Amino acid sequence: MTAPMIYVSFPGTAREALGFYCDVFGGELALYTKGEFGSSDGPPDHIAHGVLSGVVSLAGSDAPADGQSVRFEGLMLSLLGTAEPEVLHGWFDQLAVGGRVVDPLAPKPWGASDGQVIDRHGLHWLIGYEPASS
Repeated sequence: MTAPMIYVSFPGTAREALGFYCDVFGGELALYTKGEFGSSDGPPDHIAHGVLSGVVSLAGSDAPADGQSVRFEGLMLSLLGTAEPEVLHGWFDQLAVGGRVVDPLAPKPWGASDGQVIDRHGLHWLIGYEPASS
């Protein structure tokens, strides 16, 4: 790993959430259960560690019963300029399914296009791009 990676503690939904992100962004998903890791802090089929590697990379696990799960305030995951506009619009639309659009992905007065969405797993995304130069 050459840059920081977000690591999310999910409330027993890590398999579903990381699978969802793999469906949205593509990439390679590796999931390891608590049973495989010999962990006793939750059901053996819960995820002890999962990693999505690709254009968008993130990791996570199921929080233990007495642990904290995902809750964000004042934090967005930025995908500004990380792909072509068509791809970014596709990601935005997929992340919005079952989630909440905070600000539609559209041209803004300052010339760029961006938007914000909170997906169904609680992650807040900022997605956008600069206009094509002539």
